[in-house]
Order: sequence, then C-alpha cells, then structure tokens
Amino acid sequence: MNNAREYPSTDAGPFPAPPATIEDRAGRTVELELATTETLDGLVEMYDAFDPAQRAQGIPPSDPERIKPWVATILDGGVHVIARHDQSVSGHAMLVPDGGGAFELAIFVLQSYQGAGIGRQLLEHLLGAGEAASVERIWLTVERWNTPAMELYRSVGFETVRADRFDLEMAMSIQ
Repeated sequence: MNNAREYPSTDAGPFPAPPATIEDRAGRTVELELATTETLDGLVEMYDAFDPAQRAQGIPPSDPERIKPWVATILDGGVHVIARHDQSVSGHAMLVPDGGGAFELAIFVLQSYQGAGIGRQLLEHLLGAGEAASVERIWLTVERWNTPAMELYRSVGFETVRADRFDLEMAMSIQ
C-alpha cells in the first residue's frame, strides 16, 4: 500500500451499475452481474482457460491448483462484476480493498472475448457497483506496453499518478 498515493480532485462518473444485458461488437448477448460465492466455479473455469501469456503482474495464477483458492480469497471482500455469455463467465472486474481506505482495480477478459467492447462495459459497470458500495478512491497499475488498457482507463477518468517505475500507477475518485 502506498499511503502517499494522490487521487484526482475531480470525481469521475456517474457509471451504470449491474445487472445489465449488453450486445458486444461480435453480436453476442452478454450479461453483466455482481459476482457472488455462487459464481466461484464459473470464475475458476474462466481463469483456468486464461492464456498464460496474458497474465499480468503474477495474476491470475497459472497453476490450476492455485486458481480456486485465489478466486475464493479475492471474492471475500471488495466489489466484483462478471460478464457471462451462454452461461459461461467470459470476464471479471474487481475492486479489492487495499487496507488503506482505497481499492485496487483489476480486470480480466477471456481472449476470445477481447476487442468486442466487453472490457469497457465490465469496467464501467464495476465502477457503478463501486459507487453503489460507497467506494471513493480507486487505483491500479498497468504495464507501460499495454496501450489499449491505458487508453480505456483514461477514457473513464483514471489519471496517471506515478510513472517512475516499469508500470504506471493510475488513480481516480468517484462519487
């Protein structure tokens, strides 16, 4: 945790909150909903199918034996939104409390669903769920080479607050 983290003085939002049904750019009907302990198995299946080359900063774990305990741990607190297509989880976005009053954001979309607008919808609905849960400060880190992710984060209100490392730290205030 970085107690010296700065947050933008202007709040971003408002954002839509789940549940919602969207159609992605590939014409698929996708359900966005809050994740619960009942969605654990679906999340485990999604992360088990996740391409190891697309893992960032050590998450999600690549070892199938570590995926379920990791998912169970992160679901125990914070705000979680999943994307479902044909009853299968295709994306997961989360706000995990950092112990200092702020929340760290992470988002994962299965490779076969990337580039279809699901990530943006998942992110916006996660931020809406965060607003509903009284989350005020959010931060994330993103690898410098991940230009599409940085552009997405900026487009919803994140600002770069630290750029002196390999990855960028971005933050936003909501509410």
